[in-house]
Amino acid sequence: MSETALKPVSPILVSLVVSLAAFMEVLDTTIANVALSHIAGSLGAGSEESTWVLTSYLVSNGIVLPLSGWLSGLMGRKNFFILCIVGFTVTSFMCGISTSLPMLIVFRLLQGLAGGGLQPAQQAIIKDSFPPEKLGMAFAITGITTVLAPILGPTLGGYITDNYSWRWIFFMNVPVGLLAAFLVKILVQDPPSAQKQNVGSIDYIGLGLIAVGLGALQIVLDKGQQEDWFDSSFIVFFATISVISLIVAIYWLLQQERPVVELKLFKIPSFGMPCVMMFFVGFALYGSTTLLPMMVQSNFGYDATLSGLLLSPAGVVVLFMMPVVGRLVNRVPAKYLISLGMLINALGMWATGLVTPQTDYATFVFVRILQTLGLPFLFVPASTLAFSKISPQHSSNASAIISLTRNLGGSIGIALVTNKLIHSQQIEQSYLVQHLTMADAGYRYALETYTQAMTNLGVPAALASTQAMGKIYQELLHQASILAYRDAYNFVASLLVVLGIAALFMPDNKPQKQEAPAASH
Repeated sequence: MSETALKPVSPILVSLVVSLAAFMEVLDTTIANVALSHIAGSLGAGSEESTWVLTSYLVSNGIVLPLSGWLSGLMGRKNFFILCIVGFTVTSFMCGISTSLPMLIVFRLLQGLAGGGLQPAQQAIIKDSFPPEKLGMAFAITGITTVLAPILGPTLGGYITDNYSWRWIFFMNVPVGLLAAFLVKILVQDPPSAQKQNVGSIDYIGLGLIAVGLGALQIVLDKGQQEDWFDSSFIVFFATISVISLIVAIYWLLQQERPVVELKLFKIPSFGMPCVMMFFVGFALYGSTTLLPMMVQSNFGYDATLSGLLLSPAGVVVLFMMPVVGRLVNRVPAKYLISLGMLINALGMWATGLVTPQTDYATFVFVRILQTLGLPFLFVPASTLAFSKISPQHSSNASAIISLTRNLGGSIGIALVTNKLIHSQQIEQSYLVQHLTMADAGYRYALETYTQAMTNLGVPAALASTQAMGKIYQELLHQASILAYRDAYNFVASLLVVLGIAALFMPDNKPQKQEAPAASH
């Protein structure tokens, strides 16, 4: 008998219940981004110091993610999931009542530790709740959480911050968390493979190496741009620690009989290659979600709420596309859907690079929809293919690895596109400055027009010329910034095109013809 047959509760209902908790946690990865200036002002801190509110959460979250499979085996997956929900709820409340920045950072660190196990546990529970031929629909439900929450985070965070208080960003988790914990307690059941197991004593060496390596890597990615990357001894130190720790960790984990992270799962081709694709799902999702609000706020005068609302329609489109792709997975090989998703996203990134200073709100909404339209074609097939050869006893470990690769992709994506943006601004500005000479007809015309306009307002001739040059330089900076965003989007588009072609060489999958993994267990 299949393990899924042991569950009397509807798989759809179980999926919705566990997704409620995971949605809350994923939302918190982006919801605080737009509130940093408010948090800094309220707690008497600088804007640079306030970024540790994000960093502390991401660092601790990244450390727990790969350990969640081992912890699920130690205490049982359901018990671990409930513990994560309760811990996340309590620490969310403590974040909301924090009276100083150090206090908030400590509780954000604990919040990340508590919430780190929610995504992998949710994915593993949903995977084991559905028969193999319906895995596509299962991961369509998972994808709604994973893809929709980061899109809606800035919208919700901006609205709450502008209309209420940044503290409600954390307080809103309390009733949701309590409800989720209650529903999981009464509705979710662990199959035999997910109950308490004899996992042995924890591999403290492996755990320590992973914690140090991932923690240092996250600090490098989050602080690299502010510290001027490898020109900073601070970044060089943490980068060195990260590389050494992770290399030693990989070697150590491969030698262990009971490792905290099952790296040997990467030997399965249908698991390893989709993990690479999931890395770039995070890259495209978080990178693009970071760029667009920055662009419209810095160059088009949008406030936090309006820039967040810019992202919402795309979230609605993703919501409707997920079940559609979930049905397509059993009809079309995953590699073709993944390739299509990469190319659609690439088209959206390229289209966003075509914006001009006159681009309106409706156009931004359209290009954002195009940016995210391909995400369901990436997430659902990649998840389905990754789990197609994973046995139930390895579900939790596989989920932890997939969640980690996606989150790392997001962190690296944000770091790379931000660095590309800053570098391109300098290049574009240098290029445009070359045209600010009297030999350039456009510059002469603009200077004469602005000087005449200033003179007509009663400004003395000498001062009018100076002010006109200042006005032209402001426009130059504005145009250089928009061109830099174009370069950043084109960079992401080029990468996605290459990946779209590479996806065609992934293993074939025919999930509708596979036998249930549990049957062989």
